[in-house]
Parts: sequence; C-alpha cells; structure tokens
Amino acid sequence: MSPHKLWTPAAFQGGTVSRRYFEGWYYKQVDSAGERVVSLIPGISFSADGAAKHSFVQVVPSGGRAHYFALPAEEFSFDMAEPYTVRVGASTFSRDVISLDLSDDVLSVRGELRYGPWSPWPVTLLSPGIMGPFRFVPGMETYHGVLSMDHSVSGWLEVGGERIDFDGGRGYTEKDWGRSFPSSWIWVQSNTFDAPGTSLMLSVAKIPWMTGAFVGSIAGLLCDGRLHRFATYTGAKVRSVETGENEAHLVVGDTREELEVTARGSETLILKAPVLGAMEGHDAESLGGSLEVTLRAVRGGRAGVIYRGTGRQAGIEIMNHNDELSRVRR
Repeated sequence: MSPHKLWTPAAFQGGTVSRRYFEGWYYKQVDSAGERVVSLIPGISFSADGAAKHSFVQVVPSGGRAHYFALPAEEFSFDMAEPYTVRVGASTFSRDVISLDLSDDVLSVRGELRYGPWSPWPVTLLSPGIMGPFRFVPGMETYHGVLSMDHSVSGWLEVGGERIDFDGGRGYTEKDWGRSFPSSWIWVQSNTFDAPGTSLMLSVAKIPWMTGAFVGSIAGLLCDGRLHRFATYTGAKVRSVETGENEAHLVVGDTREELEVTARGSETLILKAPVLGAMEGHDAESLGGSLEVTLRAVRGGRAGVIYRGTGRQAGIEIMNHNDELSRVRR
C-alpha cells in the first residue's frame, strides 16, 4: 500500500489485486426542491477465485428501481491526477464532475453533474480518514471513507427518458472497499436539513475482529461549520440500537456529547452488495427517508441540547440480521 493512497481515501485502493476484492464510490445528489434523489455507485468487483470480474455502475433513483450496469473489468480505470477520475466504460466520475453515458436492454442513463468544493472528513497523520487508526489494520472485511459531507451540485441526469434538474442541489460522497459488507449494519445519511451546510452520516456495524467480533460505530454531524465526531476509536459507545420495519433508533456518545437519531425509511430499493468480492449479496436502501437528529452536550451527568433538526431525503440502510446489533452492552 503506497503512503499516498493510505492518506487519500478517494484514491483507488485496489492496486493490482485481482481476486476477493471490491471497491465502490457512492455519489448521492438531491435536487434544490429536496424532492428527487439519485445515487450513483461506480466500482470494480473480483470474485474469491478471480474467475468472475467486472466493473459496474449502480443507478439508484428515489421513487424508481435500482439498476445495475455491468461492464468488463477492463473498462475500469483510475487516474490519480488532480482531480482524481474513475472511468467505467464511457462514464467518468471525479471530485468536480460526473459524465454519464450508460445503456443496456433495460435502461438508458445520461447526464452531467458538476460539484462545488467538497467538505471532506479530516485526514491527519495518525487518523487518515473516518476509520481513524483502524485504517492501518490490514485485512479488515470492509474499509470506509467519507469524501464529502456536503457540497453544491449543478447539472442534470436523464434516467429512462426522464430529465432531472440538479441545479442548486446538494451532494454527498463516500466509498467502501475490501472483501464483503458486514453481516449486519445500519447506515443513515442526510444533508437536506433546514439549515444549509448541515449533514449527518452515522453507521453501526458488526466488525469481525481476531477470533470474535464487536459492534462498532462511526458518525459525524456537520452543523454550524463544526464536525462533531463519534467513533469507536475516539471512545464513543453505542448506547442503544433498536430496529423495526424500515426504522431504527440509535444513540452513540462519549464523555462530552451524545448523538440520538431516529430513522424512518420510505420505499426500499434493492442494491447489489459484495460477498468475498463478488457482487452477489444484496443491500436494502431507502432514499426518501427522514432522520430526527438530536445532539446533546454532556456535563456533570446532565445533557443539554446543542442541535435538533430533521434530515429529509435520507439514505437509510437497516440490515440487522438476527438482531445482532441490538445485543449491545450498555
């Protein structure tokens, strides 16, 4: 692993790997009215034995069906030059612009999106991104990066003949790479709040560790220009996890602050997800949900509200198999 890649989460981390590996970038954009959402996921997949390999783009529109474009692995490339560029077939994805040209027997997607300055998760010498020191641990099941908590969007997409205008919209970008998604996880995200520039990402997951596993969390609430961070490596604890039919209630906190989120999903879309590198699993994601968010300061055993708001057009994934995440020691 080159040092440059280690401290550059946006970069392609796969190198020359050719088996048991996946990597995908996740671009979510909401229109200016806060009514339409489309997520775009370009990536690469290699099965456990390396025999099955392909590049892909998943298109996930709110109010529609997720669609998976599979292309030959040879049609994937990554350019490290600033701004970085991911290419899948005739489509390109970068920090500043996306150009889409996708079609198969089922769907055609075209368009161009332009992004304003990103609000990245801080990268430091000892904490190269949202995973903190866990980023240095080799062989983890999944690695995660948050590339931008919030940025402006302009441009348009045409999905199945319907044109969607994103001028004045907002965007969010993250990525994952490794072997497989966890056996259980909850992920929620929104940057459509009443106060512009507010953004939340929270993830709780079962993490394999040595001969066992633990329930870990990473979360960030960007509000009033400050990023409030909660993670297992910062000493934050998962205090409560409750899940129901397409809804979840989560509380994470440390000795300074506590973050409480109630997520309510809308129509669920089925996405492909990696299993030992092959895109043979599934992920249920809602793109039109809502998040009730409360941030509290904890002092002297008492909690005072710092922020309270509702995130709309939220991305919500609730995959709590066998109630694994709810068995949290409080």
